[in-house]
Amino acid sequence: MRPIAADEILNLYDYEKVREARRQAVIVLKTERRVSVGRHLSFVFENRQTVWFQIQEMIRAERLADPEKIAEEIAVYNTLLPRPGELAATMFIEIGEPARIKPVLDALLGIDTRDYVRLHVGPHVVVGVFETGHSDEDLGKLSAVHFVRFPLPPEARRAFADADVTLVVEHPNERARTALSASTRRRLAEDLV
Repeated sequence: MRPIAADEILNLYDYEKVREARRQAVIVLKTERRVSVGRHLSFVFENRQTVWFQIQEMIRAERLADPEKIAEEIAVYNTLLPRPGELAATMFIEIGEPARIKPVLDALLGIDTRDYVRLHVGPHVVVGVFETGHSDEDLGKLSAVHFVRFPLPPEARRAFADADVTLVVEHPNERARTALSASTRRRLAEDLV
């Protein structure tokens, strides 16, 4: 997937003019790209539109106008884009009750290690590869937001649009699976082209 370039980013003034329309469009887009699994996990599969929006929102929130600072934001967020032959997602551990945050995070410690998160594409099993630095099992710390890549072998990519695709979590304290809808499969297949 082609990285976001600096000339695609709007200045603060121009972004404010289109922000609400772009925000509504991304909400609709993310609806098709979000997959909930189990009690607390959801995965939002990233693409150019979702990443562009995140860059614009960070620039807006931080009131950035310096081209060097904007370039830094672009570089950071471009790492969220899927590389050729893979899908990339932000995994959220969503806990609505404040009193449950620590117990749930403690129970899910290590979810970003081993082969606990997998994508099944027909007979093909693709283990999620997590970005490091979001947890420390030795210290008992786990972030509520993680970034995970699913590098699909060629045969899984070819089968993706027509196969049964399931997102599976098999952690000792959370076991669940969700079949991707046809519309989600179609959207994600676009990322694999």
